[in-house]
Amino acid sequence: MAHLVEVAFKGNRKEFFLWDYPDPPPLNAAVIVDVDRGEDLGYIHALGDLAQRRNGGCSHGCGSSLPERKALRLASDKDRGQSKDLDRLNEDARRKAMERVKANGLGMKLSDAEWQWDRKKLTLYFTADKRVDFRNLVRDLASLFRTRIELKQIGVRDEAKRLDGIGRCGRQYCSASWLPELRPVNLGVAKDQRLSLNPSQISGACGRLMCCLRYEHEFYVQQRKRFPKEGKIVATSLGEEKVVSVDIFRERITLRGVEGEPRLVTLADFKQETEQLAGVAAPVTNGDEEESVAEGIRPDEISPELLYTAEHPVFVQRPPPGRVAESKPNGNAPTSDSSAPDADGSAKRRRGRRGGRRGRGGDDQNSPGGH
Repeated sequence: MAHLVEVAFKGNRKEFFLWDYPDPPPLNAAVIVDVDRGEDLGYIHALGDLAQRRNGGCSHGCGSSLPERKALRLASDKDRGQSKDLDRLNEDARRKAMERVKANGLGMKLSDAEWQWDRKKLTLYFTADKRVDFRNLVRDLASLFRTRIELKQIGVRDEAKRLDGIGRCGRQYCSASWLPELRPVNLGVAKDQRLSLNPSQISGACGRLMCCLRYEHEFYVQQRKRFPKEGKIVATSLGEEKVVSVDIFRERITLRGVEGEPRLVTLADFKQETEQLAGVAAPVTNGDEEESVAEGIRPDEISPELLYTAEHPVFVQRPPPGRVAESKPNGNAPTSDSSAPDADGSAKRRRGRRGGRRGRGGDDQNSPGGH
């Protein structure tokens, strides 16, 4: 029975293969695998049940079906020595390719170069702000290296994952060490955690919002559902008070009365006060009044630098009640309801742009449409 194995390559790239032998290979063992138009060398990253789970759910997995490519054999000492020589060749290829990029005047940044183990293919990874026409560049590189050339455009997060490094926390990048999937991070995540929107404090080495902002986000969302929304007016034993702030860790709420005097109460005391006044459970949960994750962010809350480092929902100013207009599907100007009552309380039919009943055969004999 074939064993499913996950093989890691240069730049934290991982793929799944079948090991068609009775005994599974050792973990971290170097193996030669079958790839497109040749062979490549990688290292066993996961096997057994772990490989099955990762194959079904990770970003680079093949889903529930098994891969078609196979891991051919364990790598010999000669094979591993040949792979070490590629580290030097990869850097030389990147430098030469950068010279050709400058010669062609292309707006792209070459991040990394990766020779296939059998040197039948050279893959170049680059980042660019816009789409790049690199057809002439590919022809130049093919004539220079005498092999198959493949250019892949990646994002800045993927670039940090490939190149690796040390984050501001002093540890290896999560994306390069253990994080299987790079999920998008927006400003709403930082706002839910009451973090500063200063880009120097919440951005990673790649210039985008840090991946770790998502780790505790669900905890903040669930905990805040137990508290009243900040800015809400609530009825307490001292009358109407405004919720100034909440402390989800110490379970405390800061209230301010009409006279402007703030007071600090625990969540348990707050619920007890509101329950005694209302006779029912305090309306501090449930949803329409709660702050949602996708709440719009006002432009004045965003630092200018963050406008280009993350996607965020656009804040749309809602019109005041009673002044909502509906647009027609054909794109005409908004119109009001034709059956709205007049000042005297009677509902009259309002004539349209073409004169209302004109031409419809009314009762008036003098009208153009009369009988």
